[in-house]
Amino acid sequence: MVESSHVVILITTGSYEEAQKIADMLVSQRRVACVNIVSEVDSLFWWQGKVEAAKESLLVVKTRAELFPEIVNLVKGIHSYEVPEIIALPIVDGNADYLAWISEETA
Repeated sequence: MVESSHVVILITTGSYEEAQKIADMLVSQRRVACVNIVSEVDSLFWWQGKVEAAKESLLVVKTRAELFPEIVNLVKGIHSYEVPEIIALPIVDGNADYLAWISEETA
Protein backbone atom coordinates (compact mmCIF):
# COMPACT_ATOMS: atom_id res chain seq x y z
CA MET A 1 0.00 0.00 0.00
CA VAL A 2 1.24 3.47 -0.84
CA GLU A 3 1.81 5.77 2.14
CA SER A 4 -0.40 8.82 1.79
CA SER A 5 0.66 12.23 3.04
CA HIS A 6 -2.92 13.59 2.96
CA VAL A 7 -6.16 12.24 4.41
CA VAL A 8 -9.87 12.85 4.43
CA ILE A 9 -11.28 12.51 7.95
CA LEU A 10 -14.93 11.70 8.56
CA ILE A 11 -16.47 12.87 11.84
CA THR A 12 -20.14 12.53 12.77
CA THR A 13 -21.78 14.80 15.34
CA GLY A 14 -25.10 14.91 17.13
CA SER A 15 -26.05 18.33 15.78
CA TYR A 16 -25.20 20.91 13.16
CA GLU A 17 -24.11 23.31 15.92
CA GLU A 18 -21.65 20.76 17.27
CA ALA A 19 -20.32 20.18 13.74
CA GLN A 20 -19.77 23.93 13.33
CA LYS A 21 -17.99 24.15 16.70
CA ILE A 22 -15.61 21.32 15.80
CA ALA A 23 -15.02 22.65 12.27
CA ASP A 24 -14.30 26.16 13.57
CA MET A 25 -11.79 24.82 16.10
CA LEU A 26 -9.93 22.68 13.57
CA VAL A 27 -9.74 25.40 10.91
CA SER A 28 -8.84 28.22 13.32
CA GLN A 29 -6.04 26.11 14.83
CA ARG A 30 -4.84 25.36 11.28
CA ARG A 31 -4.93 21.61 11.83
CA VAL A 32 -7.05 21.26 8.70
CA ALA A 33 -7.24 23.12 5.41
CA CYS A 34 -10.94 22.62 4.77
CA VAL A 35 -14.06 21.17 6.38
CA ASN A 36 -17.31 20.45 4.56
CA ILE A 37 -20.37 20.06 6.77
CA VAL A 38 -23.18 17.83 5.56
CA SER A 39 -25.96 19.12 7.77
CA GLU A 40 -28.11 16.01 8.01
CA VAL A 41 -27.35 12.35 7.48
CA ASP A 42 -29.40 9.37 8.62
CA SER A 43 -27.26 6.98 10.62
CA LEU A 44 -28.00 3.40 11.70
CA PHE A 45 -25.56 1.72 14.05
CA TRP A 46 -25.10 -0.79 16.82
CA TRP A 47 -24.76 0.83 20.24
CA GLN A 48 -24.79 -0.99 23.59
CA GLY A 49 -26.27 -4.17 22.16
CA LYS A 50 -29.04 -2.75 20.00
CA VAL A 51 -29.57 -1.01 16.69
CA GLU A 52 -29.96 2.76 17.00
CA ALA A 53 -30.96 5.41 14.49
CA ALA A 54 -29.98 9.08 14.61
CA LYS A 55 -29.97 12.26 12.58
CA GLU A 56 -26.36 13.44 12.56
CA SER A 57 -24.16 15.98 10.84
CA LEU A 58 -21.08 14.81 8.98
CA LEU A 59 -17.76 16.62 8.78
CA VAL A 60 -15.55 15.89 5.76
CA VAL A 61 -12.11 17.14 6.76
CA LYS A 62 -9.00 17.55 4.57
CA THR A 63 -5.55 17.62 6.16
CA ARG A 64 -2.09 16.07 6.33
CA ALA A 65 -1.91 12.47 7.59
CA GLU A 66 0.68 13.32 10.24
CA LEU A 67 -1.84 15.60 11.99
CA PHE A 68 -4.44 12.84 12.48
CA PRO A 69 -3.45 11.82 16.06
CA GLU A 70 -3.57 15.45 17.21
CA ILE A 71 -6.94 15.98 15.50
CA VAL A 72 -8.37 12.90 17.25
CA ASN A 73 -7.32 14.31 20.63
CA LEU A 74 -8.71 17.77 19.87
CA VAL A 75 -12.06 16.42 18.68
CA LYS A 76 -12.44 13.96 21.56
CA GLY A 77 -11.85 16.86 23.95
CA ILE A 78 -14.98 18.72 22.84
CA HIS A 79 -17.19 16.05 21.23
CA SER A 80 -20.45 15.13 22.96
CA TYR A 81 -20.28 11.41 22.07
CA GLU A 82 -18.73 8.84 24.38
CA VAL A 83 -17.15 7.15 21.34
CA PRO A 84 -17.08 9.62 18.44
CA GLU A 85 -16.54 8.49 14.88
CA ILE A 86 -13.22 9.95 13.74
CA ILE A 87 -11.80 7.95 10.84
CA ALA A 88 -9.13 8.83 8.30
CA LEU A 89 -9.11 7.71 4.69
CA PRO A 90 -5.93 8.12 2.64
CA ILE A 91 -6.01 10.40 -0.38
CA VAL A 92 -4.34 8.18 -2.93
CA ASP A 93 -4.28 10.82 -5.65
CA GLY A 94 -5.66 14.25 -6.38
CA ASN A 95 -5.19 17.63 -7.98
CA ALA A 96 -1.55 18.41 -7.16
CA ASP A 97 -2.37 22.10 -6.64
CA TYR A 98 -5.13 21.23 -4.14
CA LEU A 99 -2.90 18.82 -2.22
CA ALA A 100 -0.15 21.46 -2.08
CA TRP A 101 -2.73 23.94 -0.75
CA ILE A 102 -3.68 21.49 2.03
CA SER A 103 -0.01 21.22 2.99
CA GLU A 104 0.52 24.98 2.91
CA GLU A 105 -2.54 25.76 5.03
CA THR A 106 -1.67 23.20 7.70
CA ALA A 107 2.06 23.90 7.89
